[in-house]
Amino acid sequence: MIEIRKGTLADVPSAAEIYEHILDKEEAGMTATGWIRGVYPTEETAREAAEAGELFVLSENGTTAAVARINRIQAPGYEDADWEYPDAPEDEVMVLHTLVVDPVFAGKGYGTRFVRFYEQYAAENGCLYLRMDTNASNQAARGLYGHLGYREAGIVACEFNGIPGVRLVCLEKTLK
Repeated sequence: MIEIRKGTLADVPSAAEIYEHILDKEEAGMTATGWIRGVYPTEETAREAAEAGELFVLSENGTTAAVARINRIQAPGYEDADWEYPDAPEDEVMVLHTLVVDPVFAGKGYGTRFVRFYEQYAAENGCLYLRMDTNASNQAARGLYGHLGYREAGIVACEFNGIPGVRLVCLEKTLK
């Protein structure tokens, strides 16, 4: 059984484990997220999301397969993107952060399922404007988001979550 639910502090260790699995693949040259072990994402990343009530978990038969943070907070650098609706009211913008699928569960469509959940969650919470970001080097994420109808609103050079020299791809979609 697959379910997506709001995460709790009890989900933090499994979220951190997924980050470590992704970082193992990054360091082995098998993926390109642009993340750095010990900098971002970390267990503290998941803990902060859980404490804020913004951590979401996709599980398969009780095992955590994917996690993300969903809120209305636009990352630094977003102000430099070429948004289709630059004057969207902040309380109508929902943002997806740090979506990760454990490599053990890759290829099962869980990334797509999570993004669809995010879209439904945004709509249920009165948010017509969807935003997210990824590193320019993360071709897999860019491909997925493009396939799901997200428009690249620009690439912003910035320091992101403590990682210098990031080329942040800002993406958007509207539910209008």
